Amino acid sequence: MQNTGQLKVQSGGILWKKQGGGKAVEVDKEDIVGLTWMKVPRSNQLGVRIKDGLYYKFTGFRDQDVASLTTYFQSSISPEEKQLSISGKNWGEVDLNANMLAFLVGNKQAFEISLADVSQTQLQGKNDVMLEFHVDDTTGANEKDSLMEISFDIPNSNTQFVGDENRPPAQVFCDKIMSMADVGAGGEEAVVTFDGIAILTPRGRYNVELHLSFLRLQGQAHDFKIQYSSVVRIFLLPKHNQPHTLVVITLDPPIRKGQTLYPHIVFQFETDNVVGLSLALSEDLLNTKYKERLLTGYKGLIHGIFTQILRGFSGSKVTKPRKFRSSQDGYAVKSSLKAGDGLLYPLEKSFFFLPKPPTLILHEEIDYVEFERHAVGTANMHYFDLLIRLKTEQEHLFWNIQRNEYHNLFDLISGKGLKIMTLMKFGLQKVFLFCPMMTMMLLIHILSVLRMKRVGMTVMKRTKILSSIEMMEGLLLMILEGMNLMPVVVVVRRRNLQRRSQKRRVLCQSHLQAGKRQMMMDRRRKNRKRRRIQMLQRGQLVLFMYFSQSERENVKKSNPGIAFTEAGRVLGERWNKLSAEEKEPFEAMAKADKKRYSEQISDYKNPQPTVVDS
Repeated sequence: MQNTGQLKVQSGGILWKKQGGGKAVEVDKEDIVGLTWMKVPRSNQLGVRIKDGLYYKFTGFRDQDVASLTTYFQSSISPEEKQLSISGKNWGEVDLNANMLAFLVGNKQAFEISLADVSQTQLQGKNDVMLEFHVDDTTGANEKDSLMEISFDIPNSNTQFVGDENRPPAQVFCDKIMSMADVGAGGEEAVVTFDGIAILTPRGRYNVELHLSFLRLQGQAHDFKIQYSSVVRIFLLPKHNQPHTLVVITLDPPIRKGQTLYPHIVFQFETDNVVGLSLALSEDLLNTKYKERLLTGYKGLIHGIFTQILRGFSGSKVTKPRKFRSSQDGYAVKSSLKAGDGLLYPLEKSFFFLPKPPTLILHEEIDYVEFERHAVGTANMHYFDLLIRLKTEQEHLFWNIQRNEYHNLFDLISGKGLKIMTLMKFGLQKVFLFCPMMTMMLLIHILSVLRMKRVGMTVMKRTKILSSIEMMEGLLLMILEGMNLMPVVVVVRRRNLQRRSQKRRVLCQSHLQAGKRQMMMDRRRKNRKRRRIQMLQRGQLVLFMYFSQSERENVKKSNPGIAFTEAGRVLGERWNKLSAEEKEPFEAMAKADKKRYSEQISDYKNPQPTVVDS
């Protein structure tokens, strides 16, 4: 799977950040045990192997990048150069290193696969070993095609995996893969298992197994294996006045079920369910690797225990609601997104809508937030909409939010410093919701002032005032509709406004056309004056130009066929060699020319009246 991002090589190691956000890859320089360079189509690939057995591949380096990075890494470890086999042969050797399997053809790598993605191994006959891969987990989630299975033929004459009569080389190879990939009968046992957990996305009931390096979801129709390195965030979100609590795991990359990607897994636990569990971990492992992160046993609410154990294995941060409270003292407000009803959780650094479709919106991705009136003039006057526009120009409209939730949302959004754009201009929305009558009186006063200032103004200012009047009248109509004041009169008033706006539009267009004609005449007059001054100034030359005019013909005679640019170069060299005394004639010519220009420009700017003899 390929992701686009930015790689930073620092004194302490390597840091890679995915474009568009996501979990970063950070490798300390002390943890690097091996580096390899490989020439791939149109770029170079850097392979980084660390102490834990993980192997990272970064592609997209230029040839000059390879030289500079090799010099940098040589202070601690020397990168090796690997060559890619392009012969197309499928007969070679297998190199097993840590959790990677590389197939070599003539000491050149043909392909490489991760043993962490192997879900099952099977011995077919005496010589064939088939490896099956996870196709529904995070590996390959963003690829159109995924590797499902691959078969190796291990003959009895193989010398790399030596067997006997009871265990042929193919069986030795199969056992080796099973021990390194942790699959089949030799795989690691689950540390703890939660049976029959309801998952809302992807929908179903699964047995949730927490292993040392991955999370497994076993259902009746689907089986997902998720590496802990793919877990970006964990959310613990209670439901107000409901017997359930949601635990959401955000993945990067997401899991795939068919052609659908699931970047969020939504678990639903019973809030009052109390359980007691013990972890199948040795004391040495608890005291060394998971010290102060995990305990030998737990007893308490099931959603809290699941969150603590998952956090201990993945190291991801757990996010909970903090300051925000709804009008009913809950952590979320009821709303709708697209065609689904759910809960909108305003968190400290994000908004999260659950359960379907799970939508996470980070504050840093938001361009602005807009409050909109919902269904004006109908029976749904007690609701409003919240529009969130992202910097990528994508919009999320949360509708059917109860009106009594407005103040809490407005205070939270304004307190976070997010930009608020509303249908009510001039910052009057909050005032209107507190005191609509005061807002209406203020708008009427502003309208009267604008109408008085309209008389005697210039064309451009008059146009701005006309547009301001239309804006204020539209806002006043909106307030009248919101207060349910005289709906019939409001409709008639709207029709009059439409006729008046058409007349004003024609008037403004005529004024604008007259203004444009005047501006064009002024521009032409200025251009004529500027061109006249340029013509007068054109006679002024610098000292070198006088020297060039007098000596260019001599240079051409002494150098027949010389180019124009080369002649300029020769003239420049001669000019630099002239002494101050030799330059005096040309300085006199420049002074005379400057005096001529001063007299002409003075006559142009201060013309003398013409005396005509009667």
